[in-house]
Amino acid sequence: MTQGIDPSAARFLADLSRIQTRAERAQRQISSGRKVNVPSDDPDHLQVLLVTKSHLEEVTQIRTNLDCAKTEADTAEQVLAEAVKAMDQAAQIGVEGANSLKSPQSRDALAVAVQGILERLVAMSGTGAGGRHLFSGDSDQVAPYTVDLAQPNGVSAYAGSAATREMMHPAGTRFALSKAAQEIFDSPEAGKNMFAAVNRLRLALENGPTVPMDDPAYETQLAAQSQAVADGLLQVRSARDHLSTELTYAGEVQNRVDEAIQFAHKLELREQTALSNLQDADLVAAALEVSQTSTHQAAALGFRAMLPRTSLFDFLA
Repeated sequence: MTQGIDPSAARFLADLSRIQTRAERAQRQISSGRKVNVPSDDPDHLQVLLVTKSHLEEVTQIRTNLDCAKTEADTAEQVLAEAVKAMDQAAQIGVEGANSLKSPQSRDALAVAVQGILERLVAMSGTGAGGRHLFSGDSDQVAPYTVDLAQPNGVSAYAGSAATREMMHPAGTRFALSKAAQEIFDSPEAGKNMFAAVNRLRLALENGPTVPMDDPAYETQLAAQSQAVADGLLQVRSARDHLSTELTYAGEVQNRVDEAIQFAHKLELREQTALSNLQDADLVAAALEVSQTSTHQAAALGFRAMLPRTSLFDFLA
């Protein structure tokens, strides 16, 4: 019958195995720079590390999305600021055109200028950024309007859709990124429709007296035109006030995106630090561990060699 390994030998082998395991773990840390390289290194630690890494990836993706949203928000704010200037220009033309001393020919020239403003506003409503039309709502692959002077508003029917798109804040909340052009440029509410107001001013400037100057009805028609221009001017000013409100809203979205990006950067840095603390090895400590395990292993083997050989294991060893 073969004699088994005695208890002291078994303990010696177990201790030697533990020393070797520590040495191998330290060597892996030195070569990889990470504390945990295989699940057996530290199962509990690995679970926390994976959760932290997942949080970091989520925050990084949110921050990337916000960076894209910033481009859109900045562009939208700039476009609406330019639209406010265009409405101011339309109002100035309206003041000039409402002057009762203006001739129909002068008003015709002013009407051409107002038509140019209308065309610019339509182009602004179709502004794109990041491969999408900013003011087309969820149907962002199509421009919201085209110029159509045959229509009462001077533009085609709205080709976009409602704007339901939201942006994720790193704190976990959501906020709207933009409004649709139908809310901004072509509002159905009285006094808020820019296209309708500008086109009304254009038509008033175009529609002068239909009779010669020596006709008794000429002055009456000219006065009626002056009144129509004045009414159009009031509509332009009202729509301009509405646009100013929309510009303020765009500025608020812009500020919200900037704040969210700053928040994301801070959160990202925090998660990166936490991940680094969890996964980055202490190379000095690992090198010391290699040295110590080597010393322990040599000492253990030396000590074992000095013991009396009392078993078959000892003689075989």
